[in-house]
Amino acid sequence: MLEFNASTVAFVVMTLFILGGALGVVTTRNLIHATLYLILSLFGVAGYFVLLSAPFLAAVQVLVYIGAIAILIVFAVMLTRSMTRMSEILNGQWLLSAIVGAGLFLLLVIGVILPTWGNGGLLDATVSAPSQVVIDTVDLGKALVDRNGFVLPFEVASLLLTAAMIGAIVIARDDTE
Repeated sequence: MLEFNASTVAFVVMTLFILGGALGVVTTRNLIHATLYLILSLFGVAGYFVLLSAPFLAAVQVLVYIGAIAILIVFAVMLTRSMTRMSEILNGQWLLSAIVGAGLFLLLVIGVILPTWGNGGLLDATVSAPSQVVIDTVDLGKALVDRNGFVLPFEVASLLLTAAMIGAIVIARDDTE
């Protein structure tokens, strides 16, 4: 049975932030407003981390995603003046994309609910133990720099962010010429 307490209310509020922000991102035509909706959605994810008793991950979510990536998107939009002069372009494939999106959502819901709450023993038989368990910030730091840990995804993410910044600079330079 679902208990009605402060954690449940916070979960519902954060869920509304995430879903409302995501809906705003995909429905608005203004890039600045879409970025603000993205910040709202990422703030909801940070709230989930707080509810999961992971304050370090919540702080990283706020600092890295909201602080850096959302600001990077705002600067990229501001640097590309041609994006603000665009007229509205109606896409004729919105119905197909809505059907595909709903299908993927249904597939994700089935993929999450059936293994977890299905036959009871299905989750235990299909999920193996992770190679490295992160318990606190010391373990997280070791996992990020250990060769067998998360150093490769960490470096790939940093390269992708660098490429995005270089791309924003190149687009801004091409626009001013």
